Amino acid sequence: MPERPIRIFGDPVLTSATDRIDVIDAGIRGLVADLLDTVALPGRAGVAATQIGVGLRAFSFSVNGEIGYVINPEIVDLSGDIELVQEGCLSVPDLWFPTPRYSYARVEGINLDGEKIILEGTGLLAQALQHETDHLEGMLYLSRLEPDTRREAMRQVRAASWF
Repeated sequence: MPERPIRIFGDPVLTSATDRIDVIDAGIRGLVADLLDTVALPGRAGVAATQIGVGLRAFSFSVNGEIGYVINPEIVDLSGDIELVQEGCLSVPDLWFPTPRYSYARVEGINLDGEKIILEGTGLLAQALQHETDHLEGMLYLSRLEPDTRREAMRQVRAASWF
């Protein structure tokens, strides 16, 4: 399957909550293949289905040399300290801002065989799990920024050549 183009800030699909996947068919298998091909490019830690224009609950990740996916992910645990981590987003190109994230995240979902899978970790994986799950709820990381940082972020978005 091909790499899919990334939807950019302002596209309504990015602020729409996704639908659960109830049936795993050829279309869902194709979606997962596209998510995996799209996240495999250098510099990408995760791609949510909404970022390729699909309103279904799935994302792929590429962290610490591991590439994978999860269908119907739900965050079941966020713990540890809330840290400000530099965060960017393929849908908000070339902009990075300190974003509050928990230091540990655990996500549960299913794979293409309908089997339960658990993704959990700290560092970049915890950040990616939170970031991609936010996408599936129709939220961009900009919404999580502290007020002064958010104002500056929105100023930079409006000034960006892609906006």
